[in-house]
Amino acid sequence: MSHNRKLKIDLVIPVFNEVGVIEQTHAQICEVIDHLPHTFSIYYVDDGSSDTTVDSVAALAKRDKRIILLELSRNFGHQAALTAGLEAAQGDFVISMDADGQHPPAMITQMIELFCQGYDIIQAQRAEDISASSFKQLTSSAFYSLINGISGTRIIPGAADFRGMSRQAVDALIAMPEFHRFLRGMISWMGYKSAILPYRQPARVAGRSKYSLGKMLRLASDAIFSFSLIPLYIGLSTGLVFFALAFIQLTYVLTLWITGNTEQVVPGWSSLMAILLIASGIIMILLGFIGVYVGYIFQEVKKRPIYLLKKRGE
Repeated sequence: MSHNRKLKIDLVIPVFNEVGVIEQTHAQICEVIDHLPHTFSIYYVDDGSSDTTVDSVAALAKRDKRIILLELSRNFGHQAALTAGLEAAQGDFVISMDADGQHPPAMITQMIELFCQGYDIIQAQRAEDISASSFKQLTSSAFYSLINGISGTRIIPGAADFRGMSRQAVDALIAMPEFHRFLRGMISWMGYKSAILPYRQPARVAGRSKYSLGKMLRLASDAIFSFSLIPLYIGLSTGLVFFALAFIQLTYVLTLWITGNTEQVVPGWSSLMAILLIASGIIMILLGFIGVYVGYIFQEVKKRPIYLLKKRGE
């Protein structure tokens, strides 16, 4: 692709309760794109903010005609908001990023250069954040180790939803109407020509992270149950192990009866209860795994939309 070609580039930025932040982030973005020879559109997707974020974006849109505001009817979550923006975007190259300033706009230029070199997906990879809590570092490392260990789709550690995608890659992603969306895994699964762009994550412009522990756990659950059947195989394998142990125990007892050593057969309440509790626990865990998968199937077959658009501003 020619480096001199004038491209239509769209930025997709989900926002949720970002009053006082969005203005600074937009200013940083403009400092970069105002000096580039391409045509830009900026899609801000309000994910049901409960403050005046919509008014702040609307005020910015009056001054910057490149801004398009998409208002969702309620809070559908970060992945759904990103999906809404990607489906609305029409550019040759689409860049998704967060509104909190932790995805440095300066990297937009590098992403465009790599796109012009023929890459369909340019994934920004966050370098290890030494300022993050040890708990966050530990859980993040454990999650990526787990998902890469049980899934056939490799997900790059530190690869958040800061990336650029070609029109072909965006169209392919839109064609995957999964209700439980883990975009990092879905994009990695597509297999298009990719480049990794490392970066140091700056501090938030203001405010605090909207990704609570509960939201991170739900995202991890979507990743595990959407990309792997290993939990079911774990339950099945554990059940088979206990069947084997039960067979060995039965064989041992029958041998004692056949040889006439019945005095060695001492019924034990504790051992019986232990076996029952362990076996029951395994059954409940396996049923729980099955229940989660059935629940995911139930939500998929209802064919409800991933999000509902309340209003689109121009």
